Amino acid sequence: MKTAEFDYDLPASRIAQEPLNQRDASRLLVLDRSTGIIQHHSFTDIPAFLRPGDILVANNSRVIPARLYGRKASGGQVELLLLEQSGPLEWLALAGGKKLTAGVEIQILNGAGQPTGITATVTTALPGAQRQILFSEPIAPHLEALGHTPLPPYIQRPITDGERYQTIYARPPGSAAAPTAGLHFTPELLLALRAKGVLFETVTLHVGLDTFKPVEADSVTAHTIHSEWVQLTPAAARRINEAKLAGGRIVAVGTTSVRVLETAAWRSANMWGSLQNVSQEPPPDSCPWRPVAAVEGRTDLYIYPGYHFRVVDALITNFHLPQSTLMMLVSAFAGIAPIRAAYQSALDQGYRFLSFGDAMFII
Repeated sequence: MKTAEFDYDLPASRIAQEPLNQRDASRLLVLDRSTGIIQHHSFTDIPAFLRPGDILVANNSRVIPARLYGRKASGGQVELLLLEQSGPLEWLALAGGKKLTAGVEIQILNGAGQPTGITATVTTALPGAQRQILFSEPIAPHLEALGHTPLPPYIQRPITDGERYQTIYARPPGSAAAPTAGLHFTPELLLALRAKGVLFETVTLHVGLDTFKPVEADSVTAHTIHSEWVQLTPAAARRINEAKLAGGRIVAVGTTSVRVLETAAWRSANMWGSLQNVSQEPPPDSCPWRPVAAVEGRTDLYIYPGYHFRVVDALITNFHLPQSTLMMLVSAFAGIAPIRAAYQSALDQGYRFLSFGDAMFII
C-alpha cells in the first residue's frame, strides 16, 4: 500500500488559522460508512446522532506550554519543543537552530529575551531535529512562566487565549499538541448529551512526536510510528465494558482515543484469550467478559487499512493532513474511497480543515 493513496489537494486557504468564537459552532460532516451517505450539519446537532447508552470516550491530556526559546554562547538563537520527559532533568525535544551537536549548552530565555539562569545541554543528537536535552534544574515548574503554546506549524497566527487550544475536560499535562476532535465540545453540549442518556468517559494519550513527523516512506508499512504514553484506568475500563455489554456504542472522540481503546482491546485479548492466563482471575471491578482491559504504558499501535477494529463503533474526528498517519487511521475505519469522497465533499462545501477546523462523525 502506497502512502500516496492518502494524498489529496489541500489549499492553504482551507486550513483554519484560528478557532471559532464558539467551540460548537463548527460544522459537522456525518459519514455513514455502511452506505457512504454524507450529510452536512452543525456540531450542535451531534446529539441527534447519539443514542441513550452510547459512551463517548475522549482523551483528557492537557497540552503543556512546551515551546521554549534559548540562546547559545555564540549568540545563535534556539527553539526547543519539548516532546516527552525521560528523567527528572531530561527531555526529548525537537530543536531548531544551527550546530546543535552533543555538548552544546543553551541559555533558556524569558519572555523579555533575557537569560533565566536555567541551561539546557544537548546530550544526544538524534535523527532529524530530535535532541535529548538535560536541563540544569527541573523545567516543568517553570513552563507556565517561560513556555509558549506549541501550535502546529501550519497555523501561522498566534492565539491570545491558550485555553482555546485545550479541551474543556483537559486534566493531566503532557501533550505537545491538542487532541483536537475534542475542541468542539462545550459544557452545555456535554450536559445536553448527559440529559439524553449518553455516557462520557476519559482516557489519556500524551500526544508526541508523530504529530510533527510526516510519513516520508513511499510504502505505508515502511513507516515507523513513534510510541506514546497512554492510560485507561481499571474503573474507566469497567464503565466502558458495561456500556458495551448493555448495547451502547463506543464512540471515540479523536484518533488518539481510538489508539488508546484499540491498545486496551489488544491488552484484553492478550490477557484473557491466552491459555497461559486461563487460570488468572479477573480483578473484582472488571466484567467477566470485556472488550477492553486497563492499560498504562506506551503504545506504538499503527492503524492503517486492513486493521481489524475490536472495540470502536463510531468516531468523531477533524479533517487531517494529506499522507498522514491520521488519514490512514480514518481510512482504515471507514474505507479509503468513502473518506476520499467525504474529504472532497467537505472541500466543495467550504469546510475548515485541521486543528481549528470543522469536524466529521463517522458512524
